[in-house]
Amino acid sequence: MNLVSVIIPYFKKKNFIVESVNSVINQSYKNLEIIIIYDDFSHKELDYILKLKDLDPRISIVINSKNVGAGESRNIGISKSNGKYIAFLDADDFWSLNKIELQIKYMQDNNLYCSHTSYNVVNIERVILAKRTAKFFHNFEEILKSCDIGLSTVVIQRTIFSEYCKFPNIKTKEDFVLWLKILKTGYVFGAIDEQLCFWRNSKNSLSSSTFQKLIDGFKVYYTYMNYKFFKSLYLLTCLSLNYLKKK
Repeated sequence: MNLVSVIIPYFKKKNFIVESVNSVINQSYKNLEIIIIYDDFSHKELDYILKLKDLDPRISIVINSKNVGAGESRNIGISKSNGKYIAFLDADDFWSLNKIELQIKYMQDNNLYCSHTSYNVVNIERVILAKRTAKFFHNFEEILKSCDIGLSTVVIQRTIFSEYCKFPNIKTKEDFVLWLKILKTGYVFGAIDEQLCFWRNSKNSLSSSTFQKLIDGFKVYYTYMNYKFFKSLYLLTCLSLNYLKKK
């Protein structure tokens, strides 16, 4: 049974982190390490987070010396990890208890380096608001106009990560950039069409900031994909319209 490293960046999610961590601890797949990256420079909640280690010996906590953002925190987590597979979970999301078992088996049976799953969108009370369906992606063009890979559903073999294939230092859309780079490198993203993850739509989340998402969405195309200005603007418009269709 291969080791799976679960990377959880933490910034001001005290109301949800225990539920998220417990959804990992209680996975049917037991060969896990759980790496929480504490990314709050104020350290107001540090004692609370450090106590999470008492929940399970597989938990370790990395404390950033300054706030570096979710993307760079995940990069730090990857560098500290030991697993053959890397799984990502945001500190306010949670998993079905058989997620990792099903996903690793699916990847091994199909010789896949990357995969994602369908997921439910829930509110802070865990009421399901919407369902998102995972699709098999063969190349980066298939997600250029709509990022349909949920971060907290993704598992990737660690051999994929490199100086090129890592999270960029932007506030939002950092996952979108990485998925594009991975697909552009020639890997495919397998898909399990089962709702194995719950993505929480919390109002204080960075991902809820429309203005920030527009800025970073433009950067995805103009800065990281090196497209010209008007092509970047066109793709950003497509991305925004597709986002609105899903709401």
